[in-house]
Amino acid sequence: MPEQHPLDRRLSDEFGAPTAKALGRAFGHETVGDLLAHYPRRYAHRGELTPLNSLQPGEEVTIVARVAHVASRRMTQRKGSILEAVITDGTGRISLTFFNQAWREAQLVVGSAGLFSGKVGVYKQGLQLAHPEYELFGLDVDAGVAQEWAHLPIPVYPATASLTSWKIRDAVRVALDTVLTEADGSEIPIEDPVPAGILAERGLLPWRRALELVHRPQTDDDWRLARESLRYQEALVLQTALVQRRDALRSLQAVPREPGAILDGFDAALPFERTGDQIAAGATIAQELASARPMNRLVQGEVGSGKTLVALRGMLQVAQSGGQSALLAPTEVLAQQHLRSIVRALGPDLAARMHPVLFTGQLSAAERKRASLAIASGSSLIVVGTHALLGERVLFADLGLVVVDEQHRFGVEQRDTLRAKGLLPPHLLVLTATPIPRTVAMTVFGDLDVTTIAQLPAGRQPIESFVVPLAEKPGWAARIWTRIAEELAQGRQAFVVCPAIDATGEPEDDDDALEPEEPVDEGAPVRPIASVTTTLERLATMPVLTGARIRGLHGRMSAEEKDETMRAFAAGEIDVLVSTTVIEVGVDVPNASVMAVLDADRFGVSQLHQLRGRVGRGAVPGIALFVTAAPEATLARERVDAVAATTDGFELAERDLAMRHEGDVLGATQSGRRSSLRLLSAATDGELIATAREDAIGIVAVDPGLLTHPALAAAIARRLDAASEAFLTRA
Repeated sequence: MPEQHPLDRRLSDEFGAPTAKALGRAFGHETVGDLLAHYPRRYAHRGELTPLNSLQPGEEVTIVARVAHVASRRMTQRKGSILEAVITDGTGRISLTFFNQAWREAQLVVGSAGLFSGKVGVYKQGLQLAHPEYELFGLDVDAGVAQEWAHLPIPVYPATASLTSWKIRDAVRVALDTVLTEADGSEIPIEDPVPAGILAERGLLPWRRALELVHRPQTDDDWRLARESLRYQEALVLQTALVQRRDALRSLQAVPREPGAILDGFDAALPFERTGDQIAAGATIAQELASARPMNRLVQGEVGSGKTLVALRGMLQVAQSGGQSALLAPTEVLAQQHLRSIVRALGPDLAARMHPVLFTGQLSAAERKRASLAIASGSSLIVVGTHALLGERVLFADLGLVVVDEQHRFGVEQRDTLRAKGLLPPHLLVLTATPIPRTVAMTVFGDLDVTTIAQLPAGRQPIESFVVPLAEKPGWAARIWTRIAEELAQGRQAFVVCPAIDATGEPEDDDDALEPEEPVDEGAPVRPIASVTTTLERLATMPVLTGARIRGLHGRMSAEEKDETMRAFAAGEIDVLVSTTVIEVGVDVPNASVMAVLDADRFGVSQLHQLRGRVGRGAVPGIALFVTAAPEATLARERVDAVAATTDGFELAERDLAMRHEGDVLGATQSGRRSSLRLLSAATDGELIATAREDAIGIVAVDPGLLTHPALAAAIARRLDAASEAFLTRA
């Protein structure tokens, strides 16, 4: 049995259960490798005073500052005392508050400096850390050592309230000193994933040395070179995995699907001219479907650019030879909408030949049985469904094409599960209405060929977007509903979008929800988050909306309720639809001309852009009102302002990327959750990623199975375990 790699050792074996559990609970770390890949987010210096004027309420922070004032007083309303200290960096001040801990006054000596960690709050209009953790800098050493010590970089780690930066630092030190160090103090070498030739050519550090210097640098140059080496390693591991996957897919055999009379007849009956981008995308897809190699293509395009039309044409080409197509949608509402759109586009005669069916988890037993038989027998050539299509009992007669809509809602494993239902690997077409910057496409979808549809069809109406800034203009709130009433008076319809379903404030989709970022005065009442239920109650009492037919829609409703509500809205039987993000994609109601997004700062840039695309789909221009209480100059407000400033999704994608934090491109990096990227940044490391990809292509071309690169193969296996599946699939 091969000896266990040092980085694969369990934290519970090296640190004991309490520390291992704390690291696992906070960050998902299970092994020594996980811990050592928890890199410092920045480096401070003991002689450096960190700017305090950049702190935001609600942030978990670790700051370097100096004690300016300390005072203890008795509480007047109850027994006990309060110790209050003020720390400063010369540009800002923040108070520290401790209840019944007067003994700390002897520690927090005026003039002493240290690291202070906690959650930034607001008290009496000033910033505050309540019961912060802190580590003061001791100077009980001789002058020469003190001078050297004062200039050592201090690693500051991503931390939580229970696991401070210095606790993580201490755990890292133990790992380096016990697991990766011999008894005589020498470093235990670990085989490097990056080939020696590339290390030398690029001037990079060996892996073991890079780990030492990124966590325990002696100079700033140490950690800079270490981070550069580790950043390149991360890029090479990711790109090699993607190149391997791409080449493996290209080596498979598929059934060629030639175009024919079915597709020709459909094109001839189209009541409009296809755009140039639609024609080009269609030609590429047609050529790849006719190949004996599986198509593996991502089509990205603006909301309403015609991606579904391009996909439907591919389905008809596959149907020419009797092949079936499966369209996988992320939600019940979107699956039902796709089915209706496809039936409408096909027309009665062609729809009867294709026999499109819906397959979702909410079907009745009888409906499920009928759909299953139609799919298994091959009588249904177009199948639209949700995750239910992935079930073991769903069998296809001849699955020729898999279409995955809104790729960011699905993982590689899920699309592979559906592809495995073909006798031979089916062709794959991935659709996304979330424009993807080039570096993200290269990082996330490196196993897919990418087609972009940028042109919008003729006749699409413009959308005007406005920010309703309640922090500065609270009086504008009433105008939201007056403006909606004006549209209703002209026979049009409206969307009102809320981030939560009910007054509990729980978001419908935790993955897409954002933490509030506006400052909150802890002494003031907390403003409740807008929800479907509370908004419905509020609108029912508004004189300006008297007589309006108002209904709600959200994910907790049954499939029948959701479908009936959407049908009624599409038929004009509902004037105002108050909804969560279940209407984010695919919903097409041409008569809907206005949308108000409440608490718009709770949504991401791409979500706001997607939501806005639900209006302006008919004969009149669309209006989007982004309502926010986030103050100016906050990141939350910046997102909303960015979306209102342009309707160009590709420009927004680049802005969104520029606004995000390091490592946040492929997934959430909130405290306690794993991020997909560690040091690599798709926002700034495009050139490095491209270089690593070229190196990866060269390695895989010579050694497809990485038989002569075992350390690289092991690093890929370690990085892409089940817990990190989102690494390849989240955008």
